[in-house]
Amino acid sequence: MRRLFLGRPLVVSVLTALALTACGGADTNTGASTTDNGLEKTSLTVGIIAVPDSAPIQIAIDKGFFKAEGLTVQTSIEAGGATATPKLVAGQLDVMLGNYVSLFSAQEKGVGKFKVVADSYQAAPDNFVLMAKADDATINSAADLAGKKIAVNTLNAIGTLAVTATAKVAGVTIETGQFAPMPLPDMGGALKNGTVDAIWVAEPFISANSQQGAKKIADTMSGPMADFPIAGWVMSDDFVTKNPKTVAAFQRALAKAQQLAASDRKAIEEVLPKYTKIDQATAAVIALGVYSTTLSEARLQRVADTMKEYGYLQQGFDVKSVLHAPAAG
Repeated sequence: MRRLFLGRPLVVSVLTALALTACGGADTNTGASTTDNGLEKTSLTVGIIAVPDSAPIQIAIDKGFFKAEGLTVQTSIEAGGATATPKLVAGQLDVMLGNYVSLFSAQEKGVGKFKVVADSYQAAPDNFVLMAKADDATINSAADLAGKKIAVNTLNAIGTLAVTATAKVAGVTIETGQFAPMPLPDMGGALKNGTVDAIWVAEPFISANSQQGAKKIADTMSGPMADFPIAGWVMSDDFVTKNPKTVAAFQRALAKAQQLAASDRKAIEEVLPKYTKIDQATAAVIALGVYSTTLSEARLQRVADTMKEYGYLQQGFDVKSVLHAPAAG
């Protein structure tokens, strides 16, 4: 793995540029294709989120990695795991980008049976931060969040866990009722008009909200959350069982893309405007996390153990049960 991180110069009109599209692109690379290799299914629909975490899928499409494996991949832009998971269970999506906190919680609650077929993204410094209004003298650190209303993109997910853990280190207990779920693009406006007192955001919204009069008050991926695994590529257990050759082909193609994302920032910058509507200039300066190149049981067990510590899982959770590692060789 390689950390890809830059500072955050001024970014203009990022929020308006980040309107989500209803559907992403298909694999239209015109390079040579192999035969279907006996694949059980050759066309896949992958649910992605319009954030940097999803970059490897677009890279694999553009570079023809899927095509070389006999796969045609269509992407579908999803708001998050809350909308993508039901589609995966219903078979409307074959694969989705899922944050591990939501995924492990859904597995424990019996929402579905899932398999993580590849890791995707890990946090880096200043990758996910808490922000408040720059002129709010009452909130300058996580220690000031007692009783404050905090915007997160979804409840009971990576955002709420990160904020809770960060506040605990600062000696503050965050109550569930303090969280206000809303789309990331809406948070800046909510902060400005006082609907919320603080917001939990990732890039490019960190840079955008800095432009709009917000200040960073805490890096939520430091201390106990440093280098925390964020998301991976997920299929249903049933799909994996019924389509072993297709799954292996998907893993091989994606592995090439994850390696490229981990080693070449330019590869990420090239694809971000294609599915996020982030412009090229913004893509060149935003902070990026770590693109994982291995599926590590130990790394993901850390997520489950942290969730148990903060009450997100009721029982101990062995992540081995949801991992489907690529075959050796």
